Amino acid sequence: MTTPATPTDPTPAGDDRKFVAVDDTYIAPSFEDQLQAFWKKNSTVVIGVCVVILLGIVAKGGWDYVAGQKEEGVKQEYAAATATPEKLKAFTAAHPGHTLTGVAQLTLADQAYAAGKPAEALAGYEAAVPLLKSGPFAARAQLGLAIVKLQSGKAAEGEAALKALAADTVQLKGVRAEAAYQLASLASESGKADDVKKYSDQLIQIDPASSWAQRAMMLRAKLPAAASAVQVGVPAAKP
Repeated sequence: MTTPATPTDPTPAGDDRKFVAVDDTYIAPSFEDQLQAFWKKNSTVVIGVCVVILLGIVAKGGWDYVAGQKEEGVKQEYAAATATPEKLKAFTAAHPGHTLTGVAQLTLADQAYAAGKPAEALAGYEAAVPLLKSGPFAARAQLGLAIVKLQSGKAAEGEAALKALAADTVQLKGVRAEAAYQLASLASESGKADDVKKYSDQLIQIDPASSWAQRAMMLRAKLPAAASAVQVGVPAAKP
């Protein structure tokens, strides 16, 4: 039996895959070559992105500089405005919403209170409080507003504000002490001996060595003997 000849194409019928000969001399591109190719293709986009970022940095720096210069200018204006009440009023009109406007309003309110103008003082304190968020100026504005309300037909609001200040443990000690004394004084004027004792006791707990504590003891000394027992260890009021 004759052996069939070996077929010249060993690829099975129906297999249409293509084979690519591998060149033994092929060398994969290096990282530097790939980077160069990427840069050639995308350099315009990369440069554009970098320019945008650089412009943003420059713009922010410029804005910060301008804002800093403006803030310094406002501070200088405020310093010059403290010379007279009229200049302070002009400053508040020129810089609404600024923290220094709150300080200016507080100063104007203090001046009005000292001059016996409770209505002007009330307006000044009411304008200062929302601008002074925290710190000693804010505490002074809140205390001033509470006291002036007592004198401006808003006694209930003023008393409630004083109670809140006196009870606020994160508030400045001096502000709490004065608020407690004002409550004790108000109670004394109303003939409420128990309240005088209550608020003076509260004041002693806040700051027993303060001048407000000594003044509260003077109020208690004027009470009937049954209600005026003074706590041991509290410094006597100086004449």
